[in-house]
Amino acid sequence: MNLFDVIIIGGGPAGLNAAVVLGRCRRKVLVFDHRQQRNRYSHAMHNFLTRDDMPPAEFLKISHKELKKYGVKILHAEVKDAKKNKDGTFIVKDNNDKVYHSKKLILATGLKDRLPDIKGIKEFYGKSIFHCPYCDGWEASHKKIGVYAKNKAGIDLALTLTLWSKEVTIYTDGAKYIRKKNQILLDKKNIPIVYSSIASFEGSRKKLKNIVFTNGEKADCDALFFSNGYDVQCTLVESLGCIIDKNKIVITNKLQQTNIPGLYVAGDASKDMHFVVVAAAEGAKAGVYVNKELLEAENK
Repeated sequence: MNLFDVIIIGGGPAGLNAAVVLGRCRRKVLVFDHRQQRNRYSHAMHNFLTRDDMPPAEFLKISHKELKKYGVKILHAEVKDAKKNKDGTFIVKDNNDKVYHSKKLILATGLKDRLPDIKGIKEFYGKSIFHCPYCDGWEASHKKIGVYAKNKAGIDLALTLTLWSKEVTIYTDGAKYIRKKNQILLDKKNIPIVYSSIASFEGSRKKLKNIVFTNGEKADCDALFFSNGYDVQCTLVESLGCIIDKNKIVITNKLQQTNIPGLYVAGDASKDMHFVVVAAAEGAKAGVYVNKELLEAENK
């Protein structure tokens, strides 16, 4: 049996940073990367010192090069099953039915955004349609910003976006959820609300220009931020028996440990602060404590 010290499922910032920590500890590490990172459509990363404006693809290229010198193995395959054996080790099966074994397991599979089901959104997603104001608000400075939200989360999002522009409009796509106390807040910031149902988004060269309504009318819009929720990238955490919250996010302690001994979760799949730098930090933390667990077992 080919036994790895650690298998990491997920090739984004969390998984790769866990891998570099463990690789530098001379651990035998295998990373599964099925190339579905949440930010793969984004024009650039932000809020990460020394990596500002770096395209995600370039970040991955550099990361893979650095991992190679530490002997970390990366497989571009999807994991379809993972289980814990009675002896405490883990068994992982990929989509080619190949089986791998490890002493420890790190899940860094991340999340995927629920894109509104509106014609044209995929053309602009990550370029002029975004989900995170802290990640892309600066690029929308002084522009006509739209907020797509069919629930009250759009209120906080719209208020936040007034940091970057005085022209912010909420588009509810037919939903009516604004209460009087919220209306007062929005009025103070001169944030109008449009309740009309949306048919499509228009623009060119990945730059949004118009929101088109089902009644044929249009609204000028340079950048759109949406609040439509997200889903976990995979369901392995459930099959492994992890405790999850109502949003299906894994509950971990401060060391990134789950309720399953030897199983760690790092990155967007474990917390609500969805920054690349935070995910990377969680991966590093998981790597350190995985190595400590391995050392304890070796020194018994």
